[in-house]
Amino acid sequence: MVLRLSLLLTALFVLFGALAPQQLADTTAALLSDTIARFGWFYLLGVFGFLVFALYLAFGRFGHIRLGKADEAPEFSRGSWFAMLFSAGMGIGLVFWGVAEPLSHFASPASAAVTPQSAEAARAAMRYAFFHWGLHPWAIYSLMGLVLAYFKFNRGTPGLISAAFRPLLGARVDGPIGKAIDTLAVLATVFGVATSLGFGTLQIESGLLKLFGLPASPWLTFAIVAIATVLFLLSSLTGLARGIKWLSNLNILLACGLMLLLMVLGPSGFIFDTFTTTLGDYLGNLTSMSLRMSPFSQSSWMASWTLFYWAWWVTWAPFVGMFIARVSRGRTIREFVVGVMLVPALASFVWFAVFGGTALELQLFGGADLVSAVKQDVSTALYVMFDYLPGGRALSMLAMLLVVSFFVTSADSATFVLAMLSSGGSLNPGHRVKLVWGVLLSAIALVLLSSGGLKGLQTMSIVAALPFMLIMIGMAISLYKALAEDEDAARLRQIQRRQQLDALLAQQQPPR
Repeated sequence: MVLRLSLLLTALFVLFGALAPQQLADTTAALLSDTIARFGWFYLLGVFGFLVFALYLAFGRFGHIRLGKADEAPEFSRGSWFAMLFSAGMGIGLVFWGVAEPLSHFASPASAAVTPQSAEAARAAMRYAFFHWGLHPWAIYSLMGLVLAYFKFNRGTPGLISAAFRPLLGARVDGPIGKAIDTLAVLATVFGVATSLGFGTLQIESGLLKLFGLPASPWLTFAIVAIATVLFLLSSLTGLARGIKWLSNLNILLACGLMLLLMVLGPSGFIFDTFTTTLGDYLGNLTSMSLRMSPFSQSSWMASWTLFYWAWWVTWAPFVGMFIARVSRGRTIREFVVGVMLVPALASFVWFAVFGGTALELQLFGGADLVSAVKQDVSTALYVMFDYLPGGRALSMLAMLLVVSFFVTSADSATFVLAMLSSGGSLNPGHRVKLVWGVLLSAIALVLLSSGGLKGLQTMSIVAALPFMLIMIGMAISLYKALAEDEDAARLRQIQRRQQLDALLAQQQPPR
């Protein structure tokens, strides 16, 4: 039922977008405006709550609980574990926005009180880049992954989103309510991943235009998506322990190599100063940024950036959470949250300090005009920056290869998880289901690109995330209820064993 319903709704959306792209763009724009006006506050409070709850789980009374059996060892090494969760989580977005986002905030600051393209604007730009890619998104992923892993490995439920609601809904999760929850999870995943694939397509297309002079056209876009689709389907069909694992490790090597090259060729001292200063600003302003809206100025900045990101991460949560849960068996809750939330967030900070810091240094002190490039086309910002560095063409080639690799990894992980969600939670879904979802993901990315470009991708992410935010709140409540019940039951069993042991020892005592 979940497979058929989600495939039908997805296919109808693709058909609508293909036959009436302008009507699709108008409809999604209207939905976006209403969503932001009515529920912008809900996104901010919800995501901040997820962050607080994830930290409580890690460092509170449940942190020692292991995902799986008490003596179970992790399935993957720590290095491969980090590589897989990071590649699936946001790799392609980091490459796309690493330069473009700080420059965008530098040109158009979040606050009207900050002068555009000033030193203060640069400082605020880096702070908000850290904010959007730091603890909050990984808190969303941590919560989703932890819920799915706990109910799958500790309670033996099917690997489905609806299974996490059994403590709240009981047997009703087996009926229409559960099917609706799983269908919403599939649809949220489809639109979230399609958004990232659209970003990747735009950046690959810009790279081909920059390096080889290929003219932009719908046929080039179609060719990029078609070739990438073949690659990620081949990877997905090889399974989790081979294709996805190998590509994830390759992604990390390529990303680290590109970042180290930029640190050597770029302004190293400025990069480290930027990292240190921005990290302090970020931690000092974390709460105020987390709850910042603009009701008195009616500014659209929050909707264009923070709310878009929060919605994007929420739509990615079922996919990334399911994938992280699948590869995290055998780790404690504390190790899981620290590994999934703190370590990748720190890696994101370093990435933005290197790429965003280099771009701002070139803009402020190097005579470069990168802001104009961003205003013209955000997907070209990275390649334009490389033009001002030694070996710029080689760096652009490496960056485009990294985008392709992240594209393939994100898509093959997504097809794997979508197949799981629509196959009753099977840990090893069939190849036919993977193929169907892979083709549909690519079709949606093409439809969104043709109907609204970058704006269309952002719009659908924000709209699709709203109903799933409610599901995530319910999952958090259900997880706490299950953890408390199991902890109380374990404590009761421990007391009973101690009483039985004391009674046994008392029987063996000689009479006085």
